Amino acid sequence: MKKILVILDGIVAKKLLQRMVETNTTENSYDIVYLSDAIVPEHKPSNFTFYKFDPTSESKLAMVLDKDTHSQVLIALNSKDEMINVIKNIKARKKNLPMSILDYWGINMKDPYVNIYKGIEVLANGMVERLPNIPVMAQNIGLKQGEIMEIKIPFGSSYAYRYIGSIEQKEWKIFGLYRGEKLINIKPSLILKPNDIILVIGKPTVLMQVYNAIGKSQGQFPMPFGHNIYLYLDMYLQDKDRIENVINQIKFLNKRLKNSKMIIRITRPTTVDIIDLIKDNFANNDSVEIKMDYHDIGMERLLKSDIRAFDVGMIILTSEMFNNRKKIKHILDLKLPLYKIGEESNGTGLKNSVVVINDVNSYEQISPVVFDVSAQLKLRTKIFNMNPLGENEKKSDLIDHFENLAKIFNEKIEVVSNDENPIRELKKETNILQILPLKHSMFKSRFSWKFLYTNPDLISFDLNRFDQLLIPVIEE
Repeated sequence: MKKILVILDGIVAKKLLQRMVETNTTENSYDIVYLSDAIVPEHKPSNFTFYKFDPTSESKLAMVLDKDTHSQVLIALNSKDEMINVIKNIKARKKNLPMSILDYWGINMKDPYVNIYKGIEVLANGMVERLPNIPVMAQNIGLKQGEIMEIKIPFGSSYAYRYIGSIEQKEWKIFGLYRGEKLINIKPSLILKPNDIILVIGKPTVLMQVYNAIGKSQGQFPMPFGHNIYLYLDMYLQDKDRIENVINQIKFLNKRLKNSKMIIRITRPTTVDIIDLIKDNFANNDSVEIKMDYHDIGMERLLKSDIRAFDVGMIILTSEMFNNRKKIKHILDLKLPLYKIGEESNGTGLKNSVVVINDVNSYEQISPVVFDVSAQLKLRTKIFNMNPLGENEKKSDLIDHFENLAKIFNEKIEVVSNDENPIRELKKETNILQILPLKHSMFKSRFSWKFLYTNPDLISFDLNRFDQLLIPVIEE
């Protein structure tokens, strides 16, 4: 049991002593020196011993100091002069005894055994942290530099509806989450929701970056998945004309999206002319890195290595890569967004982003990304809310959710609600980017008879005409 000397007087003394009694675990023994009976609690724990005298009295303080071996002293007084005198009296008796003092006056004391808590700063920080859009940092834990922070997930954040396992956490980590005043156990499959409060730990400078990123409602993608976009280009699967169209499209994406860099990984190269064509297109662009794979080491192995090395937040593939879905099924394990470049994509620009509403759970998860990407690419968002088979599932709440997000992102949306076949209507669109959830069922073998399927996610995934952005989700 540790013996602690506590010297109290002034306006905070009563509250401080009250908190000590409330948090008492009987693992410590306390000697309390005080001046006013007003601070003494009605209930006196057995491990608290009270002494009433003026702590500036050197002889009386020496009596308490000599009585026991104290491991620490806690001092909160009402006067700067009293504080300095008490410290001097203690140092004269026990020069290496650690002290923690509450300072309201700007005491300047360079002593390794005196830990100074700036009362004015603590109060100011407490008041400021009550304001909206202000990071809340733990002031007196660890190095006391703000390496622990509390962050509230705002509605419309790119981190909302993201499962924790999909969020890049380098030099920081989510270690706690409060939802509805309840502490939730952290696990990779847990989905962050608006108004959740997360506790994070890491470098203070990194935490401030994370706080700013979480607080922003747009312009973040491909974060929180990663900072860079990555094109995996299998040259053996496409001819020169197709590659030229792919180059034009990724130029468009790299210009509009807020990625740090674009990595182009070329595998199974065919002709020198095409390789030179690619290099010439990005010769003076420092934001593009071209990497060659001459040994055909395999897509799965290459992706796993590159994802870690290049901090990838989105993988770009041509539609030809999806002809053998079984062969690329491993890509699901990466839990990263996939951008499929459609057959009609030629870099002339996209006009609309299209969402064909299906299940509520998945589309609620991808909704922030829909508006973030649409805003960055300067696309108008079109929502297809169609029930050709007369399903009774109510999706009005999800439509309201999309409309509310559109207001936050300051984006206009067009909601198309009727009983038409959504896929038939989708096929009428041109120059679009369809945004949909990435699901395991998309990579399973299917019957050749298309009429057997009614799931619009699966049917539209099989379409290769236009670009698609597939966002990983937690499936129910």
